[in-house]
Amino acid sequence: MAELVNNTQKINEYKERAKELVSKMTLEEKCFQMLHSAPAIERLGVNSYNWWNEGLHGVARAGVATIFPQAIGLAASFDEELLESVADAVSTEARAKFNMQQEFGDTDIYKGLTFWAPNVNIFRDPRWGRGHETYGEDPYLTARLGVSYIKGLQGDDENYLKTAACAKHFAVHSGPEDIRHSFNAEVSMQDMWETYLPAFEACVKEAKVETVMGAYNRTNGEPCCGSKFLLKDTLREQWGFDGHVVSDCWAIKDFHEYHHVTDSAVDSVALAVSMGCDLNCGNIFLYLAQAVKEGKVSEEQVTIAVERLFTTRMKLGLFDEPQKVPYNAINYNIVDSKIMKEKNLDTARKTLVLLKNEDNLLPLDKNAVKTIGIIGPNADNRRALVGNYEGTASRYVTINEGIQDYLGDDVRVLYSEGCHLCKDRISGLGQENDRIAEVRGICKESDVLIACLGLDSGLEGEEGDEGNQYASGDKSNLNLPGLQEEVLKVMYESGKPVVLIVLSGSALAINWADEHIPAIIQGWYPGAQGGKAIAELLFGEFSPEGKLPITFYRTTEELPAFTDYAMQNRTYRYMKNDALYPFGYGLTYTSFEITNVELSSEVASKEGVDITLDISNTGNMDARETVQVYVKAEREGTPNAGLKAFKKVALSTGETKQVIMHLDLEAFSLCDEEGKRVVLPGTYSIYIGDSQPDKRSVELTHKVPQSLRITINEYLELSN
Repeated sequence: MAELVNNTQKINEYKERAKELVSKMTLEEKCFQMLHSAPAIERLGVNSYNWWNEGLHGVARAGVATIFPQAIGLAASFDEELLESVADAVSTEARAKFNMQQEFGDTDIYKGLTFWAPNVNIFRDPRWGRGHETYGEDPYLTARLGVSYIKGLQGDDENYLKTAACAKHFAVHSGPEDIRHSFNAEVSMQDMWETYLPAFEACVKEAKVETVMGAYNRTNGEPCCGSKFLLKDTLREQWGFDGHVVSDCWAIKDFHEYHHVTDSAVDSVALAVSMGCDLNCGNIFLYLAQAVKEGKVSEEQVTIAVERLFTTRMKLGLFDEPQKVPYNAINYNIVDSKIMKEKNLDTARKTLVLLKNEDNLLPLDKNAVKTIGIIGPNADNRRALVGNYEGTASRYVTINEGIQDYLGDDVRVLYSEGCHLCKDRISGLGQENDRIAEVRGICKESDVLIACLGLDSGLEGEEGDEGNQYASGDKSNLNLPGLQEEVLKVMYESGKPVVLIVLSGSALAINWADEHIPAIIQGWYPGAQGGKAIAELLFGEFSPEGKLPITFYRTTEELPAFTDYAMQNRTYRYMKNDALYPFGYGLTYTSFEITNVELSSEVASKEGVDITLDISNTGNMDARETVQVYVKAEREGTPNAGLKAFKKVALSTGETKQVIMHLDLEAFSLCDEEGKRVVLPGTYSIYIGDSQPDKRSVELTHKVPQSLRITINEYLELSN
């Protein structure tokens, strides 16, 4: 059965129905339908509909739902199938909740079928507070995972969308949060097309995403929600986008209030609609009818926008008999059910990244431990499980709870918060570092110590979020906040083995820990079942398989200015210094070997090239590994080797599998200064391994990726 996005006949039918319906509306009625909270038009049989819903890693903000790991954790899986499967689970719960809410006449915010996810912005700077909403710093990885997530949300029915996905925030948007309403991101055409736009292009062309959301900022002088370059020239004309565009929330009023590109609300509304913004998250489109009457935007453009919106609603089956829409049969009992909890747990397991394991401290032997000490502000912190844009779980399993549940009565567990997440004391009337004696006492009594440190969504997130209680959006530096490193040093000085678990949505400069702590796990925000997954990992129930989707830097000082959007010395593709932990890196409890690597040809044709290899599990534990392929153009002035293919492979102990991976010609392309994607004649290196081919990865893994050369003999210009 073909999915709706490829069913041209059905889509055209919906467009004609939408056109007919909209033709019966007055100007005022049409304008009101372009607000995110669209009112009913009873005379036409149009029900009210709220377009605003969130599903970044689960159905958010509307009661109980399965809370999967935050997006950055999902990215660490390097698993396209997993992303599609998670999104399918999210959309299943979305339909189940929608069906129940409709039964009782609930059409409130966060209760529709139009989900403003995924976030496919590039996490170019670790200080950005919203980076954990993304799939990391690499445009190829982001594109592949974004496409998969959209496919899972939108479903595979030939007649209806399961839900409508949205690629956001278009485009060139990744902080700073505190000036996002006035900021102008200046970017070269080379960086624009090389880094910032590829994921959006893939979401539009491959996944046929239904919605694109504009960003708050300006890009090269144009406000993104009213940008001719982004919305008209690129999105509609070059890419052929056929869905609708929504503004970020209250972004259009920024045109005149902060960007100063227009003089009034009426002018701002006119600019947005004339450039192709169809839906207003906010209420400034209340000025739209006035803008039409003043001749600043045509009624025809309004009509086109409303037709697009009603086409989406019809794709969702909202104007068909309920029994015709198969998704209407999804029952509420599936929400947060046993099967969903199991899926969530399995997902969490696949996101955890083992950064260090000196002398094979991990996995711990349950039978060899009598007392274990769990210390740190994230040991029992629910917020550190879920990140932002989250729903409500029926049960949360923190690290402390997960370890205690796993060990039962067999091992004594001692717990201390250790310190506040970011302040100098826990008790308001206490002295500075008021839990340090408790920490020392637990260290003295324990055989093994588990440090649970990092951040939560109160320290990194979106500007204006209610969750940012102690900070506002972005991080000022990459250090562990507050007294966390002091507590970690006390644990180390005890002489007991220490395992550090970092829960955060971004990279931290844990240099001291890397030098002194024998075992380190990056846990991200692992979802409601995260504590259980981490406990199982600590005691060897499975082997870690996560890989870093971002670079861990050593200092804030080595980064360019936060406001500088040039890619020079940013991310693994352009950085000059050695990373603390590189993109693509992650250890396992077993060992893998890649052999017999061959290219289908040493000269690339227009069809690209195939890579054939054998991968073997040479260790003593069943596990999954990510085969990564990087390409480097061997000429001056080109970026470092970039990720161009990856594949997750499951292997039992002693098992070998043959893997075939394809590189199309685009894998060898780069963008010139004008932004044209070209393939130049010359020699290219292809690296195949379980990490990238940089010096630091080799140092950490003690493995050198396989290297092959390929030649391209002709100049080719590819379309963006």
